[in-house]
Amino acid sequence: MPASLPPGLPIIPEGPHEPSGFTMSPDEFEAAVQDALDSIPDRLARAMDNVAVFIDDDYVPGPGEDPDTVLLGLYEGVPLTERDSWWDAGSLPDRITIFREPILEICASRDEVIHEVAVTVVHEIAHHFGISDDRLHELGWG
Repeated sequence: MPASLPPGLPIIPEGPHEPSGFTMSPDEFEAAVQDALDSIPDRLARAMDNVAVFIDDDYVPGPGEDPDTVLLGLYEGVPLTERDSWWDAGSLPDRITIFREPILEICASRDEVIHEVAVTVVHEIAHHFGISDDRLHELGWG
């Protein structure tokens, strides 16, 4: 490692290398997420209860999780199918987070980003309705 670099920094090979993924501004990405949310049928959108949608750059694995975990989206909360009559008493909103960087890294075009965002949004909203990952994969929304 060159003496001018502090220890621990990755060494980037010199020479041409392929950029990974697609570049999109945070505002453009937010618009893609909003478009995906707007495409949810009204009947389903009205059935969503106490859920907030966020965009974050990347998922950071917690203690005990595989540090190489990559997520495109995450649902955190109590699915509608598991709520009881006491659930509303002071419950915080469920949270859906869409992770920008991993989506951009796997896409090569704007159309691919828009598609992947839409699939991820539908996938996470489905969890809010109590649909499991296994069932989503069966339905083609994995």
